[in-house]
Amino acid sequence: MSEAIPAPSGRGTVLVLNGPNLNLLGTREPEKYGTSTLADVEQLAKDAGAAHGLDVECFQSNHEGALVDAIHSARGKAIGIVINAGAYTHTSVAIRDAISAVQLPAVEVHITNVHAREEFRHHSYLSDISKAVIAGAGIMGYRFAVEYLAGLQGPQGPQSGQD
Repeated sequence: MSEAIPAPSGRGTVLVLNGPNLNLLGTREPEKYGTSTLADVEQLAKDAGAAHGLDVECFQSNHEGALVDAIHSARGKAIGIVINAGAYTHTSVAIRDAISAVQLPAVEVHITNVHAREEFRHHSYLSDISKAVIAGAGIMGYRFAVEYLAGLQGPQGPQSGQD
């Protein structure tokens, strides 16, 4: 990823990453993944962020190295990462190491319930280094993930009882 994450304008920036084949949302196996597009997912995440005073930067790639670069770019600029690594969830030590290296809270998201699918999808290289895992909630999982990261930042705005 050649673009840097912009400086946060509110409470910070959440990076939402989508891996291989997620650019085909809306047309790829709609019986499993639904008819919402990647643009719909990104707007849902941005709306969730805005409701909590967070900026949301979205990035999708079918290439492992580009996802690693995006994770590296988040260091020092984002307050957390939402990641649906797609098939890389089950294979990528590089993405795992990148998430560990940047020391940002990450939420792993899967549109389908991966545990109700093929056996090879049951193992994740990301789950044990993620603050939370959301699977099977459809695209609402992205909203839940952004809201979870917002909650880690504490209450929005001035706390009650302060002048």
